[in-house]
Amino acid sequence: MSQRIEPSPGVLYLVGTPIGNLRDLSPRAKAVLEKVPVIACEDTRHSGKMLKALGAEGHLISFHQHNIHQRTSHLLKLLMDGKSIALISDAGLPGISDPGEDLVKAVRLEGHEVICIPGPCAATTALVSSGLPCNRYCFEGFLSTKNKQRNKQLLKISKEERTTVIFEAPHRLTKLLEELLELCGEDRPIHIAKELTKLHEQHIGPTSIGTALKYFEANQPKGEFTIVLGGAPERNINEYHDDYLLDKLKALITNGSSASEAAKSLSKATGKSRRELYSLLHQPEKNISI
Repeated sequence: MSQRIEPSPGVLYLVGTPIGNLRDLSPRAKAVLEKVPVIACEDTRHSGKMLKALGAEGHLISFHQHNIHQRTSHLLKLLMDGKSIALISDAGLPGISDPGEDLVKAVRLEGHEVICIPGPCAATTALVSSGLPCNRYCFEGFLSTKNKQRNKQLLKISKEERTTVIFEAPHRLTKLLEELLELCGEDRPIHIAKELTKLHEQHIGPTSIGTALKYFEANQPKGEFTIVLGGAPERNINEYHDDYLLDKLKALITNGSSASEAAKSLSKATGKSRRELYSLLHQPEKNISI
């Protein structure tokens, strides 16, 4: 079967790069990076080392969350002039939890071709290694650090029936496990992977959230973590009992939500009336400090 010559003029190539092990770079990705005239990357110093080892001679352009608008205009002009461009992230597939998503949208709106050169991805690598269900899953990436938005995300995740993949930094991992414990319960299955494809790759699980939390309370988290959380048991709206709902409200309030915000968030997740949920907090026998 004949194959097109790559890189082709006026095409944006999304090139998957290793997430740790340099031998995971595909021959096709290597060939494109060696020949493409322009390479956009998050950190020119970080990527420059790998590209120098490949013998890539393309012009490096920084492209990150702080210069998206300026760089997008420049890259669009290069494509219009017939230049081919390779976009890479520091590790993995560009566009996943990085500004490559915005560039792809802009390039397609201008009518230019976008081709992905597949490569490693921490989310799918951890998922298929976890032993948890892979046939249906969702990806959350890094959660918000703002309490209100974070609580909404965590509440939705706690009710999600599909397997969920989350990224987390080492200094926030214990906090995330504590939050998941509050909302999902101690026994929800979880798998935690770090340093994927690297020399010190490690997998914790599949185990329970409670057990994972105890492990990382005794062992300081180091490295970048990918968390694979088992899905919630399927529930019917009528199966949400008052004690269960009150526990969820308490957890949200403990994490910084007001009583009103907690009731609103839980209403969206369960289908229960906001007024009904709010009233639970004010029943004398169930009263808590708010």
